[in-house]
Amino acid sequence: MASGAIVTVTGLFKKFKDFAAVDDITFSVERGEIFAFLGPNGAGKSTTIKMLTTLLQPTGGEITVDGNDPANRKDAVRKSFGIVFQDPSLDDDLTGLENMRYHAILYKVPKDIRDERTAELLKFVELWERRHSLVKTFSGGMKRRLEIARGLLHHPKILFLDEPTLGLDPQTRNHIWNYIKDINRQEGMTVFFTTHYMDEAEKIAERIAIIDHGKIIAIGSPHDLVARTNTTSLEEAFIALTGSTIREQEVSSLDRMREMGRMWRRQR
Repeated sequence: MASGAIVTVTGLFKKFKDFAAVDDITFSVERGEIFAFLGPNGAGKSTTIKMLTTLLQPTGGEITVDGNDPANRKDAVRKSFGIVFQDPSLDDDLTGLENMRYHAILYKVPKDIRDERTAELLKFVELWERRHSLVKTFSGGMKRRLEIARGLLHHPKILFLDEPTLGLDPQTRNHIWNYIKDINRQEGMTVFFTTHYMDEAEKIAERIAIIDHGKIIAIGSPHDLVARTNTTSLEEAFIALTGSTIREQEVSSLDRMREMGRMWRRQR
């Protein structure tokens, strides 16, 4: 692993009116590390990812991604990362190959490199034989694999994954993580993912930040978190750190943003 942090976050806030979706968090991610945000829905995971990837402006605090501030150097930051969103972002009316080529054009990947890299990645995620098929015919797992391939097309230094296996069956989840671990090993790429699956965080991440109600409760390796709480599993450690009270299903910060957008449109 290369030394030095590729992501640094200091005193980060994001408020929507009087609601603090992210509440004064500080952490860093090392180059080549597999780092996880673990927390329930509404904890602030997706909101943080959106600020790191230039999609949301912070209310306060400081961020650097590969040495650049996402607020002031958006283009430089966007070139440094690939992203797989929580919600599907592929064009269903294009083929797998067309989705890859469109992304390559957006990121100004030279044609000679584009075609070779596209073939390499589609073979890597086992979609080369379906490259001419419309994405609307793909299963959920195939779409996720295509999104991962697309996110890697421009040789990013960091891959952001926001709940990448949400709604997928265990076998497909396992395949997805095998691809991600392989690309991390082969290219030394930093991986930053969010999840609320305990097993994913425990098996995949080298370090975990547990986040709840917009605050980071603890950061460490799965072993460190278990030892720190004197428990026997990450699930027990999570409960010890966040409480055992049964939660009502909370509205996520993403849902809050969507609702604010609908209200804004109605008021126009």
